[in-house]
Amino acid sequence: MHLLLLFMTLFLLSCTSTDEKSTVISPEHRVAQLHIVDCLLPGQVRMLGNKSYLTPRRPALLSASQCQIRGGEYVAFDRADYKTALKVWLPSAESGDAEAQANVGEIFERGLGGSPNYPAAIIWYKKSAIQGNKRAQFNLGTLYEQGLGVEKDTLIAMNYYRQAWGMPEDDLVYQSSVDAQQQALQQALNKTVAKKDQQINALLLQVKHMQKNQPSESLKQQIRSLKTVISDLQHSNKKDKQQLNIYQEAQKKRKLRTATVVKKNQPSFDDKAQARIKKDINFGKYYALIIGIDDYANMNDLDTPVNDIEDIGTLLRDKYGFQVNTVINADNISIMEAVNNLNAQLEEEDNLLIFYAGHGYRIQNPHLQSGYWLPSNADAPPRDTHWIANEFITRHLARFKARRILIVADSCYAGLLSDSPDFLLAGSQNNSEAFIRYKANKRSRLLLTSGGDEPVLDSLGGRHSIFADAFIQTLSENNQILTGPQLFKSVHAKVTQASKNTSLPQEPEYKAIKGAGHEIGEFFFIPK
Repeated sequence: MHLLLLFMTLFLLSCTSTDEKSTVISPEHRVAQLHIVDCLLPGQVRMLGNKSYLTPRRPALLSASQCQIRGGEYVAFDRADYKTALKVWLPSAESGDAEAQANVGEIFERGLGGSPNYPAAIIWYKKSAIQGNKRAQFNLGTLYEQGLGVEKDTLIAMNYYRQAWGMPEDDLVYQSSVDAQQQALQQALNKTVAKKDQQINALLLQVKHMQKNQPSESLKQQIRSLKTVISDLQHSNKKDKQQLNIYQEAQKKRKLRTATVVKKNQPSFDDKAQARIKKDINFGKYYALIIGIDDYANMNDLDTPVNDIEDIGTLLRDKYGFQVNTVINADNISIMEAVNNLNAQLEEEDNLLIFYAGHGYRIQNPHLQSGYWLPSNADAPPRDTHWIANEFITRHLARFKARRILIVADSCYAGLLSDSPDFLLAGSQNNSEAFIRYKANKRSRLLLTSGGDEPVLDSLGGRHSIFADAFIQTLSENNQILTGPQLFKSVHAKVTQASKNTSLPQEPEYKAIKGAGHEIGEFFFIPK
C-alpha cells in the first residue's frame, strides 16, 4: 500500500513538473505575444427567430496573445509590409465601415512594401471623412497641409481640421486662423505676381529691342521662343491674379458674417471659467507610466533618467492627481508588459501619460526609417537585439480606450515616433475656454519630445536633463488648467535657451501621432 502511494506521488510530481516546463515561455515568444496585430476574429453565431446564422469575421486590433485566446487569425506584424493588414481591414472598409476605411487609409499612407500610396489613402480617408470620422478628417488635413498625394492647400487642410474639431465654419477661432493664413497666402501671391510682372516687362523690352533692325532667321527663332515664354508667364500670372481676387472676396464675406459677433478676450482662465469647465467636462482619471533607464548592461550609462522620472512621478501624483506606475532600469519585456497591461486599466474617459527617459536610436534603410527605445538589456548599435520599436508603442496607443494620451520622450531620435506636421490651428487660442470645449471630447494621441530626428543632451551636470528640468519647472509653476500647446510653448522656450550655447542645441517638438487613433483632441493638466 505504501509502495502504491509512493508510486502515485512520484507520478503526480512528474506530471506537475512536466506541465510547468510546458508552460515556460521563451523571451522571444513573450515579446511576439505582446505585439499588437491585425486580428480576424471568428464570426458570431446569432439567432433570428428559430434560425441561427454566422456573421462575417470581424477585424480588431489585439495583442497576439489575445487574438490567440479568442480564436482569431493573424499574421505576425511586419512593419515593412502592410499587405496582410490590408487584407484584414479591406472587406469591412468596402462594406462601408468608417473606422475600417480610416484604417485602410492609414495602411496606404504608411505604404505597402515601403512605398506610401497617398492617392489611395486620400480616397479611403474621404470615404470615412464623409461619414464624420474625426481621425480620417484629421489625416486628410495633414496630407493637404504637406501636399502629399494632392496639391498643397493650407486652407483645405484647415477646413478638414475644423471638421475634426466639430467647429462651425463661422466660429471666430477658425475664422481668425483662416484670416491669418489667407493674409500670408495673399502676401506670398502678391510677391509672385509682382515678380512675374517684372519678368514679363523685361522680356517684352528685350523682344522690342531685338525687332528694331532686320533680324536674322536665327534671331527670329529666339524672338518666337521668347514670345512663348512671355505668353506662358502672362497665362500663369492671370491665374494668380484670379486667385488673389478669390481670396479678397472670401475675406470680405467672412468679415460681413462675423461683423456682429463680439470676440471675447480670454487670455487666461479665471476661477469661474475653470469651475465651469470642470463641472461641464468629464476629464476622467489620470494615469502615468514613467520609464527611466540609466543603467545599461551593454552601453554607456546615463546620468539623469532615474532622477528625472522619480521627481516627475512625485509631481504628477501630488499636484495633478495621477496614478503613477514607475518602471526603473527595466529590460525590454518588463517595459512591453507595463505598456500592454495599461489596456485593462484604462476606460473611455481616462487620460494616459507615458514618459520615457533613456537611450534612443534610429535605423534607416531604403524602405523604412524607425526610432527605438533602448531598455537596460539592449545591445549597442548596430545590433538591435532587445530594442523596442516605435511601432510597438503606437499600435498599442491605437487600441487603448483612453480618450487622451500624451507620450513624452526624452531620448535621441524621439521625434521619429510621429511623422505628422505641426498642424495648423494647433495653437489657436489654446488658453481659452472655447479651445478646451472644442478639444476635450475628441480623442488625442500626442507626442512631446526633447528633440526631433537627432541626438539630445543627457544633462549639463545637474540632477535633471535639460528637457526634464524644463518639464518639471513648467508643471511645478502652473496653477490652472494647462493645455498641451501651453506646456510645449514653455518647455520649448526653456530648452532652446538652455541648450543654445552647447554642442547640441535642442528643438523640442509637439505633434500628433498618426496611425494611433488621433482625432485632433488635446491633453490637459489639471491641478488638484
